[in-house]
Amino acid sequence: MKIEKIETFRAAVPLTKPFKTALRTVVTAETVIVKVTCENSISGWGEAPPTLVITGDSLPSIEASIHQVLKPFLIGKNLLNYEVIFQGIQSVLVGNSSAKAAVDMALYDCLAKHSRLPLYQYLGGYTDEMETDFTVSVNDVREMGEDAVSYIQQGFNVLKVKVGLGDSALDIDRIREIRSRVGPDIKIRLDANQGWKPKEAVNVIGKMEDLGLNIELVEQPVKAHDIEGLKQVTDAVETPIMADESVFTPKQAFDVLKTRSADLINIKLMKAGGIYQASIINQLAEICGVECMAGSMIETRIGITAAAHFAAAKKNITRFDFDAPLMLAKEIVEGGVRYSGRKMTFSEGNGLGISDVLLNDGEVLAK
Repeated sequence: MKIEKIETFRAAVPLTKPFKTALRTVVTAETVIVKVTCENSISGWGEAPPTLVITGDSLPSIEASIHQVLKPFLIGKNLLNYEVIFQGIQSVLVGNSSAKAAVDMALYDCLAKHSRLPLYQYLGGYTDEMETDFTVSVNDVREMGEDAVSYIQQGFNVLKVKVGLGDSALDIDRIREIRSRVGPDIKIRLDANQGWKPKEAVNVIGKMEDLGLNIELVEQPVKAHDIEGLKQVTDAVETPIMADESVFTPKQAFDVLKTRSADLINIKLMKAGGIYQASIINQLAEICGVECMAGSMIETRIGITAAAHFAAAKKNITRFDFDAPLMLAKEIVEGGVRYSGRKMTFSEGNGLGISDVLLNDGEVLAK
C-alpha cells in the first residue's frame, strides 16, 4: 500500500465565545488539514492547528514541515511497513510536533481503513463510548460562574476551569464562585497553563483544599521546563497534579514518571507528534501506575476524532478533554466523532469515519 499523494488545505472556523487561558486568547480556530492518499485509493485525514505558545508551530511552519520534509520522506513508501514509517517521521525532523501529528493521524486512518476497522478497534478497542468535560475560560468571577452554570445545564458534569491569569487570590474567588453555583456533585478540574510559581501553586491549592472546594486535579501549575517545581507542588498538596506542557515526548514522560513529579499525565497528539508516540507515552505511564487524560488543542472534528479514537482504544486513558468542536460556530466535517451532550460515540465506518470536509471557499474534500 504505497503512499501516492499528500495534500494540505487551510481552514478557519470562528468560535462561539473567545477561548481564554493564562497563555492565549483564541477567537478563530485556524488549522492545516492533511489528506494522504495511497495507491489503492484509500485516503486518510489529519489536522494540525497552530499553537505557537505551546508547540511553537505556525500555519506556515506546519505546511513547510509537511511539504519540504515529511512528504518527500513518505511518498512511495509502503504504509504496511509502518514501524519504519512512524519512527522515520520522528527522526527526519526535530520538533514540529503538530505537523508530525497531522500526518501520523492521516496514516493511521489509512491503515485502519485497509484493515476494515474503526481506528479505535485497530488500536486496541477498549471502549466505544467516552464522556468529555467542558472548559470554562478564564474571565472575571461572575462571567465564569455564569458560564459554568450554562455548561452544566447543557448536560456536562465535569468542568475544566482555566486559572493562572492575574493575582492568584482571584483564582480562589473564581473557583469559590463556580463551586457555589454548580453545587457539590459536579467535578471541577483546574488548568493553570503554567500560570503559577511553585510556592504560589502550593499556597493556592492548599487554600482551596482548606475551603473544601473539592478539586479533582490541577493541571500544569508551573512552567513546562520546571520539573523540580512540578514535583515540589505534587509532593506538597493532596490534590492530584497533572503534567501537560511538561510532557511532549516519551523521554519527557519518562523523566516525570521516574521522579514522580506528577500524579497524572495529559497526552495530546499535537504535543506527542501523533498516535505512535502518544501510545508509547501512555504505555510508560501505565507501567508506572499513572493514569492519563487525552486532551487537545482548539481543533476541528478531524483532530478531535483521531484523538478520541486513540483514547478509546486504551484502558489507561481515564479522562477525556474533547470539547473543542462544541466551541466552533460552524461544522466543516461530515462524520467523525459524535456528541450527545457530554457523551461521545463514533460514526459508522472504518478509520476515522470522516466522509467530507468543507473548506472556507465551499470546496468539499470527499473521501
